[in-house]
Amino acid sequence: MITTLQENVAIILPDNGLEEKLNQAHKENRKLTIKLGFDPTAPDLHLGHAVVLKKLKQFQDLGHQIVIVVGSFTARIGDPTGKNKARKPLSAEDVQHNAQTYINQLSKVIDVEKTKIVFNSDWLDALSFSEVIQLLSKVTVAQLMHRNDFNKRFTENTPIAMHELVYPVLQGFDSVKIECDIEMGGTDQLFNCTMGRQLQEVHHMPAQIVMCMPLLKGLDGKEKMSKSLNNIIGLTDEPNEMFGKTMSIPDALIEEFIELTTDFSLKEKTDLKARIKNGENPMVIKKLIAKNIISQYHDDMAAENAELFFINQFQNKNFEEKIYEPVHISTLVHCKHKVSLLELCHQLKNDLSKSAVRRLIESGGIQINSLKMINPDEETELKPQTKIKIGKRAFFELV
Repeated sequence: MITTLQENVAIILPDNGLEEKLNQAHKENRKLTIKLGFDPTAPDLHLGHAVVLKKLKQFQDLGHQIVIVVGSFTARIGDPTGKNKARKPLSAEDVQHNAQTYINQLSKVIDVEKTKIVFNSDWLDALSFSEVIQLLSKVTVAQLMHRNDFNKRFTENTPIAMHELVYPVLQGFDSVKIECDIEMGGTDQLFNCTMGRQLQEVHHMPAQIVMCMPLLKGLDGKEKMSKSLNNIIGLTDEPNEMFGKTMSIPDALIEEFIELTTDFSLKEKTDLKARIKNGENPMVIKKLIAKNIISQYHDDMAAENAELFFINQFQNKNFEEKIYEPVHISTLVHCKHKVSLLELCHQLKNDLSKSAVRRLIESGGIQINSLKMINPDEETELKPQTKIKIGKRAFFELV
């Protein structure tokens, strides 16, 4: 059991903490309280989030209590983790909308019916100013400056606002309020999670242990998977989109995806990694990974159909024979008889920013009726049967 719970975990603090907590729970005949906190800053969960959620599911399957702490208060501050400037705080309305979307998507991985969901505004809004000062007195500035991003910004004379310094303390206080045994997160949350240990100790409580999961790299193969970097595979992506995105990952990411995104058995994972080392075509392995991912978040039939679609759309057919999504000209907002290529492509792919679309055009990533277009400002006539390819996987036909 403990071996399964330790699988793929990057950091356990202290080293023997998990075994001690499990033994303690057994002796006291109780469930462990496992905490995962999130600030609902963007309303979509992706495979990076699922790395932690799957570990939570393992605890849940063993009968332990999962507590999701929604940062309904802290999201209005903005988590500075990994940032070189202050995050823009969210409005209460944004927080509520995004939180509900998150909660709906959690069911893709964990059993929401057995999960306790709490909102930290319930206790943080209730603190008086003197109670906040008392809480802050438990932490020194020197401790906060040990955090890498704070230290880096201080060294580079980049401003650090006072509310950012308060953030880790508030996250730690969440652990006090829910009497947490184990706090989980990505490796970038190590400092914030250890703050929970410290505050529990000063409140004369047993200190939680910290379990940090690796940060899954995004489709670019460089940065961690993040919606703001547009390098994600979303848990609610359509099967065809999931398949195409998985096929686009750099070959160097294959082993990481096998380990962190699939639910293959240990033997199957070992065999797949051996096949890569023995020189098998990476595309074959990527297809297996893609189908496995789709089976987890959709079903086996969707995975089979997505593979067939990919083969027909990207491997077998020329430009004219591909499947195009029909778009009625009248649905294109602000587009008249003629429109710039940049505006047209932005309307068709509104999940991309205009600057991202411009870069795509200038790099030769746009085709209209099989012709490559590289001038973002070139006017395009809107007429039926115009076929437009945007990037590698988006195909539209004006009707």
